[in-house]
Amino acid sequence: MSTVVETAPVTFTEGAVKELIKLKDQQELGDDFGLRIGVEGGGCSGMSYVLGFDQPKDGDHTYYINDIKVYMHKAHGLYLAGMQIDFSDGLNARGFTFNNPNAASTCGCGTSFSV
Repeated sequence: MSTVVETAPVTFTEGAVKELIKLKDQQELGDDFGLRIGVEGGGCSGMSYVLGFDQPKDGDHTYYINDIKVYMHKAHGLYLAGMQIDFSDGLNARGFTFNNPNAASTCGCGTSFSV
């Protein structure tokens, strides 16, 4: 079903790790759940990021990033290689942000991009 791959295509900042661990603990998910990172068509720039807890699916690679189990479909690595995920908890914005070096352009909200 999934393959464990050693080198993860994405990284997390310390703030993102803390928030992801907190969110997983709040949801009381089973051991087979991991963080799904991916892309899907849509959004104002053409592609949107996928970030949420899910079970493994066919075609997934499994990574362990800062002790967080991550599932990513093998085809999505092309779009996400080198991306850093951060969590902002400021007065102006709160949520996950994506610093993707593969994005040719991004929308104003930062949740969709084009390549």
